[in-house]
Amino acid sequence: MWKPYINGFKLFLQLEKSLSQNSVEAYIHDVEKLQQFISIEQNESINPTQIKLSHLRAFIGYLNSLGLAANSQARIISGIKAFFHYLILEDEIKNSPAELLEAPKLSRKLPDVLAVHEIDSMIANIDLSTPEGFRNKTIVETMFACGLRVSETNDLKISHIYFKEKFIKVTGKGNKERLVPIGNSALKLIDIYLKEIRLHQNPKPGCNDILFLNRRGGKLSRQMIFYILKDLAKNAQINKDISPHTLRHSFATCLVEAGADLRAVQQMLGHESITTTEIYTHLDRAYLHDIVVQFHPRGRK
Repeated sequence: MWKPYINGFKLFLQLEKSLSQNSVEAYIHDVEKLQQFISIEQNESINPTQIKLSHLRAFIGYLNSLGLAANSQARIISGIKAFFHYLILEDEIKNSPAELLEAPKLSRKLPDVLAVHEIDSMIANIDLSTPEGFRNKTIVETMFACGLRVSETNDLKISHIYFKEKFIKVTGKGNKERLVPIGNSALKLIDIYLKEIRLHQNPKPGCNDILFLNRRGGKLSRQMIFYILKDLAKNAQINKDISPHTLRHSFATCLVEAGADLRAVQQMLGHESITTTEIYTHLDRAYLHDIVVQFHPRGRK
């Protein structure tokens, strides 16, 4: 039901607006995200002429729940408004439901989002000559590669890393498990960390299967992850309020802005109460892995 409208909008942008190919694709991605939300998340079979302001507000709220940066939300809103302006010009609708659409006012400021070059700069400032330095690099790459919460990083188990399948099993809020694709860069670092650093440590009781250990063989604390990231950002002269959640927001923003399917990103972030087996009914593992390889800067070979 949406395809004719989207195709017409694309021609309008190309022929009448003379926009670049990248700009056209960005606008089309915005509309396709809205289509995905309406059909999958709200389970409604309606065409664009039936969209109401309530649908659009729910859509923006959904993007916000994914951790999308405010400026990214504003750009998507601009694309949506352009689409409904086009429908008015084509006499498909009389009034735009997006006319009064604004980005939601957040009760608290979302963490800043890091660009890929900023993450690279943080990693470049790590002293890799020490065991802790290589561990910290592996932590940063793993969190960014998988969009992990700090607690999920601390609790990550060696037995839950599937090197052949390129997935990790994550225990999120409410002890809900999910499978998350992991890119080659992070997997390679984990493999080296296990064989050259973790192997020489003596884990404390109960920590034998914990991936990331402190110097004394115990599980890292939440505060330690905070300190590691803040120190790396300071050394890289990044003037942003950095926290473990910053990497999670950066993960989501990278994927969504590149055009990744919203449903796939939501699954990987663990925003739904799903179990390990349920992930096979929604999206198969190969598809999730392809999403990361295609859209995440660390997922490419």
